[in-house]
Amino acid sequence: MHARTVPTGWQTRADIEWRRRVAHAFSRAAPRYVELASAQQTMGESLWRRLPPRAGTVLDLGCGPGHWTARLSQRYQRCAIGLDLAPGMLIEAQQRHGRQGHWLCGDATALPLNNRSIELVFSNLAIQWCCDHDALFAELYRVLMPGGRALLNTLVPGTLNEVSYAWCRPDQSAAVRRFTDTQTLIHAARCAGFEADAEQAARRFHYPDIAAVMASIKGIGAQTARAGARLTRRHLAQATRRYEALRENAGLPVTYQCLTLDLTKPERKA
Repeated sequence: MHARTVPTGWQTRADIEWRRRVAHAFSRAAPRYVELASAQQTMGESLWRRLPPRAGTVLDLGCGPGHWTARLSQRYQRCAIGLDLAPGMLIEAQQRHGRQGHWLCGDATALPLNNRSIELVFSNLAIQWCCDHDALFAELYRVLMPGGRALLNTLVPGTLNEVSYAWCRPDQSAAVRRFTDTQTLIHAARCAGFEADAEQAARRFHYPDIAAVMASIKGIGAQTARAGARLTRRHLAQATRRYEALRENAGLPVTYQCLTLDLTKPERKA
């Protein structure tokens, strides 16, 4: 697989700082990601069931510690590409899965891949960290072969509403960020040239206490949305009281609004 050199002069300082913070957060989270990302694993299984029976060159976009990359390699009997922005995640992936993936460090909005070099893209809960969805979908369209597919899980508004409520003000919790709405994402994908199908579903998970809730979010690197957030004991006590008011029999609820995008690049010449 030959890498493509991508100019980066178009990036603003804010873009670069955001990517740096995301990469740092996920690198830091890498050692415990598998342990704490049970919700992400469950949502990924629903995406897995959509995979085609055959595929050539496969890209796992936002591969994290490499779980899906290794499974894709086994399923299609060829080495899948695992690409992630966070070097720490790729180190973890290499340690866990070694030659079961071809590991690349890169940005989803400037993929280090040749035009029309990928037949299938699989991405479970990664693209919500991209600020520029127009660039993201343009890059996916560029690297996919005609007739190729991109299967993507992402998060949309309504995700972590319970966490937002508990903290009263979203700016007090670095776990909460504003997600791009469904229609905007579909429009961006279609403007890039894709035929797009979408399905949205609420996925609810339960945790024994607020510490477990926050550990699950922090453990997957999701505390990147607010820079400089400082939480005091008073904030924590207040959030605990508010969250406890939401308790259900199964525990404290955490809701993810999961959007599945099934994108196809038309057979016509790009």
